[in-house]
Amino acid sequence: MTLSLTNTLTRKKEAFAPLDPSDVRMYVCGPTVYDYAHIGNARPVIVFDVLYRLLRHLYGADHVKYVRNITDVDDKIMARAADEGVAIDDLTKRTADQYHADMAALGALPPSVEPRATEHIDRMVSMIERLIEKGFAYEAEGHVLFNVPKDADYGKLSGRSTDEMMAGARVEVAPYKKDPMDFVLWKPSEAKDPGWESPWGRGRPGWHIECSAMAEAHLGDTFDIHGGGIDLCFPHHENEIAQSTCAHGNDVMARYWVHNGYLQVEGEKMSKSLGNFITVNDLLEGWQGYGWPGEALRFNMLRTHYRQPLDWTLKGLDESHKTLWDWYGVVEGATADETPPAEVIDALSDDLNTPKAIAELHKLAQAKQGGALLASLQFMGFSGERAKLERRSTEADASGGVDEAEIESLVAGRAAARKAKDFAEADRIRDELVAMGVVLMDRKDPETGEVRTDWELAR
Repeated sequence: MTLSLTNTLTRKKEAFAPLDPSDVRMYVCGPTVYDYAHIGNARPVIVFDVLYRLLRHLYGADHVKYVRNITDVDDKIMARAADEGVAIDDLTKRTADQYHADMAALGALPPSVEPRATEHIDRMVSMIERLIEKGFAYEAEGHVLFNVPKDADYGKLSGRSTDEMMAGARVEVAPYKKDPMDFVLWKPSEAKDPGWESPWGRGRPGWHIECSAMAEAHLGDTFDIHGGGIDLCFPHHENEIAQSTCAHGNDVMARYWVHNGYLQVEGEKMSKSLGNFITVNDLLEGWQGYGWPGEALRFNMLRTHYRQPLDWTLKGLDESHKTLWDWYGVVEGATADETPPAEVIDALSDDLNTPKAIAELHKLAQAKQGGALLASLQFMGFSGERAKLERRSTEADASGGVDEAEIESLVAGRAAARKAKDFAEADRIRDELVAMGVVLMDRKDPETGEVRTDWELAR
């Protein structure tokens, strides 16, 4: 069977042919460790975990190398550490540990290698020196910048015009830039900030050069697959390609660029200002009255094709949990077949068509083929154990003594607070409702754009 992937670089679905079948190499952008991972961060973890499992099946577990980095030096990390009054190392360790625990709860295998940016500073400096030597970068006022006009292929990945790229990159205006599109490779650090000695003075790397250097260190100048969320396509991945190809003198950095689509919540863009910002830990520990099992979260992600936008809803999560619960009843006591049915592998090999694979699992469940269903579930990262699907109630029993008028009043008060952009008050009312065992469902009217809130009691 042939694996096909949609390649952002060529805008086509292509048959996958690795550079070396005995050494298949994939890089996926990992977290910047300053805060809990939100569900949008979790989507690429789950998507590329499925691809990793599939590659291991097709080429052998010992012949696939999956690199997912950790960014542990960044302005956001510095700002958060300062806000909390903690050491940067303590913050990044605590956040990375939480990230590992949350991703493991989602059934994600650890990557083959998990490099940290701070462990690769020397390689970043070396790559920057090469870019300067080749005329693609320049030093200015303690900064080193990549000179975008020098790279004739810049913009090939995103396919954007210069005006679109400038708008999308939120270009920083600086008098020392030769071109507004030029981006930072190295910047000076104050004495209180993390910094390393370099030919340009004490400083720290820009975000983009970190991934180029770590990919080079662990996968070589050119490798097979680079993955991540579509939000990273520009400018991050575009800048990675520019840095790496210009430093190495290659035409491509990675041969296949694979991007998953955006995620929204109940029909709206997820944001803290809207009060619908949800972390993986929120869901695992308690969201809308329950601590949800990680396997239900994973399944809810995979019901939508990875390239399509995903609308995260309470209704969908409930449906995902119920489907898995029913399937785990079918496989109870069964012994997994040696391999999943060919139809399941074929579906996943067709550009990771998880909805089609799930349709095949439905057929196996209906036919009561427990061994084949269990093998398929385990292949896709599910245990098949009902004990791991039990939801933990995080609120008091709300089955009696409910004052519906009070609930309606609180729901109306929350809507008024959101309309007035008093999000702190809206969050306070939401938390009060959740404590009462009320499940809120915000839905946007497609015609008016207004948000209507329905509610029900947690089951």
